[in-house]
Amino acid sequence: MSQVYEELQARGLIAQCTNEEKVRDLLDNHQTTFYIGFDATADSLHVGHFLQLVVMARLQQAGHRPIALIGGGTTMIGDPTGKTDMRKMLTKEEINHNAECFRQQMRRLVDFNDGKATMLNNADWILKFNYMDFLREVGVHFSVNRMLTAECFKTRLEKGLSFIEFNYMLLQSYDFLHLYRTEDCHLELGGDDQWSNIINGADLIRRVEGKDDAYGLTFTLLTTSEGKKMGKTEKGAVWLDPEKTSPYDFFQYWRNINDADVIRVMKMLTFMPLDEIAEYEKLEGAGLNRAKEKLAYEITAMVHGKEEAEKALAAARAVFAGGASAADMPTTQLSADDLTDGQIGALDLLVKTGLVKSKSEARQVVKQGGLTINDAKVTDMFAMYGADAFGEDGMIIRKGKKTFHKVTL
Repeated sequence: MSQVYEELQARGLIAQCTNEEKVRDLLDNHQTTFYIGFDATADSLHVGHFLQLVVMARLQQAGHRPIALIGGGTTMIGDPTGKTDMRKMLTKEEINHNAECFRQQMRRLVDFNDGKATMLNNADWILKFNYMDFLREVGVHFSVNRMLTAECFKTRLEKGLSFIEFNYMLLQSYDFLHLYRTEDCHLELGGDDQWSNIINGADLIRRVEGKDDAYGLTFTLLTTSEGKKMGKTEKGAVWLDPEKTSPYDFFQYWRNINDADVIRVMKMLTFMPLDEIAEYEKLEGAGLNRAKEKLAYEITAMVHGKEEAEKALAAARAVFAGGASAADMPTTQLSADDLTDGQIGALDLLVKTGLVKSKSEARQVVKQGGLTINDAKVTDMFAMYGADAFGEDGMIIRKGKKTFHKVTL
């Protein structure tokens, strides 16, 4: 085994650990089974999940055995962590569909062949619970007073915490106990916002099994240098599903991150050797664009494959070089029904392409001089465009300096 723990530290990935000496030993000197949970709340994983998949893949490459635990059962309640309101209740059918989408996306980064990794669904045991048995086996070990001090509940107490959500910590803790018993799993990993849930799982194992050999490790959350969560754009979340976030938009998200974030993200999310990253760290000013381009290419290749990464890179370079008719630019196709008397307004174009959410937002873009159509800055709120404006290759819309979109008719 190699110095896995030290590598995670050097990449800025470790936030908290229940027992650093023991976890370091597990990761550096033993073949260890660990798990990470993923609640199936959407039909795609997003950038926040991606960090966890990268850590999972990194540990697998070091010889450890990952369990990707799909929360088919816990999703029926919804994790209150970081939420100001109760999550939307999903049906079993919706959850099962989302879980299958997760499986397909995870396979790009984690090798599930020949027992190298396992994918499980906690619905297989949670949905079979007898409530009274669960309360007697698990609930008896939890102090309500202590639970209320957990960060995951604090943010909800002002608006009100439902009883169904209050059960979430018990169920996640039981997951760890179940995997400890059935899969010889001694380590749970997760984002740092999961710290309270993770330490309660390890504590439950100690109380029920009488053993002190279950541990937790949390990752640094993927945030900007200002402390804001990464993975959000004006259009919403940055998804791993190419139908929800195109490979080009995905590439552009990483290509356009702040200068202050690029090296840190490169360490956390790529498999580039640290000495290679150190060379990029020497770049300054405009030279950082080379580092951003490398970062965007590496992450896009991991999620969408090298072919899509090459196409996104070529399209981005064409745009920056002024060749804004790049074939792989995100595209919206309009029909004759979208035109009124054969024309469409600039504001409607912005809304229909998804570059803004409303006409009022579109007006602000024009007012601030942030809209360019076919290389001409738009200053007239009521500018109209006929079919001839789309040409053979489509109309090119630029919002701000870096967001390009093609519209065809």
